[in-house]
Amino acid sequence: MSRWKAPHLTLLAAALVAASIPLTAPFPARAATPRALASGPVNPGFETGDLTGWTVTSGTAFGPGAVSTAPAYWGGPFHHRGGHHLWGFAAAGDDATGTLTSSSFAAPDRLSFLVAGGWDPERLYVALVRDADGARLLTQTGVDDEAYVRTVWDTSPWRGQAVHLEVVDRKTGGWGHINLDDVRTGDAAVRDDNGLTFRTLGQANQPTTHRDFTADPLRPQFHYTPYQGWINDPNGLIQWRGRHHLFSQYHPDAPKWGPMHWAHADGPDAVHWRERPVALTPPPPATPTDNSGIFSGSAVDDHGTLTVAYTRSTDTTAHPGATPETVEIATSTDGVTFTPGTEVVSQAPPGSSAGFRDPKLFRDPLDGRWKMVVGSGDAGRGKVHLYASDDLRAWTYDGVLTEGDGTTGTMWECPDLFPLDGKWVLLYATNEGGQSLQRYAVGDYDGSRFTPERHGILDGGGDAYAAQSYLDDAGHRLMTAWMSDWNAREPTRIGGWAGAQTLHRELFLTADGRLGQRPVAAADTLAAGPPTTVTGKTVRGGWRIGRGDSARLRTVIDLGATTADTITLRLKASTAEATELRYEKSTGTLALDTTRAGYGTPATYTTRVELGPGNTLALDILIDRSSVEVFTGDGSALTARAHPRYQESDAVEFTAPAGGRIRLISASLTPLGSAVLTD
Repeated sequence: MSRWKAPHLTLLAAALVAASIPLTAPFPARAATPRALASGPVNPGFETGDLTGWTVTSGTAFGPGAVSTAPAYWGGPFHHRGGHHLWGFAAAGDDATGTLTSSSFAAPDRLSFLVAGGWDPERLYVALVRDADGARLLTQTGVDDEAYVRTVWDTSPWRGQAVHLEVVDRKTGGWGHINLDDVRTGDAAVRDDNGLTFRTLGQANQPTTHRDFTADPLRPQFHYTPYQGWINDPNGLIQWRGRHHLFSQYHPDAPKWGPMHWAHADGPDAVHWRERPVALTPPPPATPTDNSGIFSGSAVDDHGTLTVAYTRSTDTTAHPGATPETVEIATSTDGVTFTPGTEVVSQAPPGSSAGFRDPKLFRDPLDGRWKMVVGSGDAGRGKVHLYASDDLRAWTYDGVLTEGDGTTGTMWECPDLFPLDGKWVLLYATNEGGQSLQRYAVGDYDGSRFTPERHGILDGGGDAYAAQSYLDDAGHRLMTAWMSDWNAREPTRIGGWAGAQTLHRELFLTADGRLGQRPVAAADTLAAGPPTTVTGKTVRGGWRIGRGDSARLRTVIDLGATTADTITLRLKASTAEATELRYEKSTGTLALDTTRAGYGTPATYTTRVELGPGNTLALDILIDRSSVEVFTGDGSALTARAHPRYQESDAVEFTAPAGGRIRLISASLTPLGSAVLTD
């Protein structure tokens, strides 16, 4: 996986407590306001074009130049309201610090605002402060993005008390600023000008005394996520002693990449998950910026012992002279507690200038020995190294398994080699021209070298990376991937968490030799109610099959009887936004479009689809609170995250252009429940 640099932060749990209980603020209390209190701060959206109604109480971060009319930044539009907003970077850049205070107003029942900028609960935040004693009642930091996300606060405990807002910037360096716009109070705090209801987001809405996986309306209900903190690559996938185990790259201290741990969950199938204790933990950091950690790896059953191999990554800036990446082995006899790691590969082989990481273990059916593939790259070409062992402890380097030609990235991460339907498959993740891609190759393996015959992209969407597979007890090849990528926006940071794993999928080879995938069979057990089902329906204009924030849509479309060239499914839809899935008959292209899906990454992803018998298009679509996974009858897939702004954005609709019609052989919409196990 790619390695970001992020400062080591104090525990997120402590930050959340600070965000939700009164604390004494480091600012003097205000004198009581003699006149009647206003219903909100003066100049709540900075539409005067200056800081009228606001007071700079320290520093230079919020000088006159902080009120900006800029509509966009380097990554796209700000999505602010009106013509102006407070851009914390505009006045003096990231290194400036300071505080800005609003006028006093009477605390309403609800208060909301748009916030952006850096994530740092201790040094960058917007605070609600009580005038009488200077107590900081609620705080919200940014999302490490310039695009605004709306925080909604329940301020009813302080109804009528004199309060004010403080915008605090005590951070320097990257993302060392905070942005604010469109402060709303009362009914307007939860309802937009178009009559739609804002989703209630923000750290203050996440319970800290217990875990409520339903509280955040952007949290997926049947995809694994961290309750707080960050996850990326899935690791150590295995069915061991009957239970499925899912480990994940994990940073518990912040919803952003940092010193990596291994989070751990297990369950009776490949869908439902019970949180287990953190399996692998790095040593305490040597310096505040030490990012040494436990990087990606895999798991096998060694005579009844759960054995994991992983990359030990050492930050050489904090540890001069250390080897940056080695391979270690750890074991567990109960599936919960692991022994300290033992180093088994002390240095990368020659030709590994781009990196050396993410070991994947497997038992080679050709010679019965343990084998290990490790991702690497050199001279502009990604490659995979191969090792062999008789006991998982003493490893012999067996050379380069395979390498690219320079067109598929300079570093191949998370390699996975396995037999499937009479051939061998190699999975690897890479970055090409700034785009994160999950690739595969199908070919032959002779025990020491892999010869690819066909290459492809595993998922045509933007959010499937670092895929890893395993063989379950029934002989099915199952796979999951990180449902994100290194370029994605993470609006869920507003609630203190980031990252999710895809639904587990079953892999197979198609008739024409491609790597296909479908939802794991156990996904059927997520059904939380009876489906809405129709057969033999003709759609003209638009038709809503139902609503579902967490649902499964399965449909078969008769393209021969469909006159519309473009068939559109509006998912997570309202009058203001939707994720669109479009199929064009004339080109055979299926597109998943998130450009009007709400918060998050706007993009359009495409794949080609081979039609089924009788000129039919079969779709199996898994809709979760902030994601859409699309599977076609020919084994293609499109995965993208989508983060709606409004509660009403949950409709599922078929639409055809004027004069056209869509003929549905069948369609069913099934509500899905939670995958979280509590025991």
